[in-house]
Amino acid sequence: MIIYHITTQTDWEAAQKNGFYEAASLADEGFIHCSHDHQVSGVLERYYAGKTNLVKLVIDADKLNQRLQHDFSPTMNESFPHVYGRINLEAVTEVVGL
Repeated sequence: MIIYHITTQTDWEAAQKNGFYEAASLADEGFIHCSHDHQVSGVLERYYAGKTNLVKLVIDADKLNQRLQHDFSPTMNESFPHVYGRINLEAVTEVVGL
């Protein structure tokens, strides 16, 4: 299964130096927010409008070495994939500039 995560080019470059990707939400909420393909445009509109320097991480969920769980969002009335830990770089198959 392929999932997606939006971040900045700067944070992605830091991940490459660190050897793993870690979003602020991991410390704040205990997981990294991700999306399915059909959810990406809505996430961009809701949380990233007007922001620049963004990239979309294409993640092969089968290569994650952390737990992936789908959690229901009552405000959106749908489930989103969440990674409960750092994302290992081997799971990121592509980085797409936005």
